[in-house]
Amino acid sequence: MLLVIDVGNSNTVVGLYRGETLLHDWRIRTVANHTVDEYGIKILNLCSVSNVDYGKIKDIIISCVVPPMLNILEPLCEKYFKKRPLIVGPGIKTGMPIFYDNPKEVGADRIVNAVAAHEKYGGELIVVDFGTATTFDSVSARGEYMGGCIAPGMAIASEALFVRASKLPRVEFSRPRWIIAKDTVSSMQAGIVYGYAGLVDGIVERMKNEIRKEVRVIATGGLARTIAPETRTIDVVDEILTLDGLRMIYERNVPAGGRQ
Repeated sequence: MLLVIDVGNSNTVVGLYRGETLLHDWRIRTVANHTVDEYGIKILNLCSVSNVDYGKIKDIIISCVVPPMLNILEPLCEKYFKKRPLIVGPGIKTGMPIFYDNPKEVGADRIVNAVAAHEKYGGELIVVDFGTATTFDSVSARGEYMGGCIAPGMAIASEALFVRASKLPRVEFSRPRWIIAKDTVSSMQAGIVYGYAGLVDGIVERMKNEIRKEVRVIATGGLARTIAPETRTIDVVDEILTLDGLRMIYERNVPAGGRQ
């Protein structure tokens, strides 16, 4: 079995594969001041409650946009799984040319998403990842990472509204019944959900105008299913896109028999 770990700014997603089949996936908070043992016990407990024999995990791959977390996860893998993890970063084979002024500036998760989207869907693509930040990435039909843009995530935007407007409460992300709402909570939900859907459509449509070809739009990330139904431009929601990308990149770097 292969353990894949995607570390985001807010959440860390852990997946377990047997071959190309995702057996389990779990989402935990990213906390950079936790210890190796705290994270190790948490992952072992997740395996235990899912009836997974973690002794059968043969290898591990990690993508991470929070550098301090590698100081936790690398020793965790060696201590609890007796494995040296493969880290997505400079020098790793992705099979994807990166047309960015400085390729090292592109977040590992964006490249992982691009690799998976091209492999799974093909053609000209825009990948929208709803995370702490919302990223929009262009992938050519030839499998090239062309660049993209970054917007504040929906959680960041709504938190700023709560913090900076003293009389407004925190609200959950859910679709309101009306755009012309009759109470404060519904008004905020309408502004956040429909406003964010408008942001997504606006950016995607501008990217399509630059690409000037038929483009398919793939959405992933924790809030993808909340926002996608309210947009005009998202074609597919793929919640395991990043995990699949990690598996694919692992397979491109490690022989079928595993690392020696």
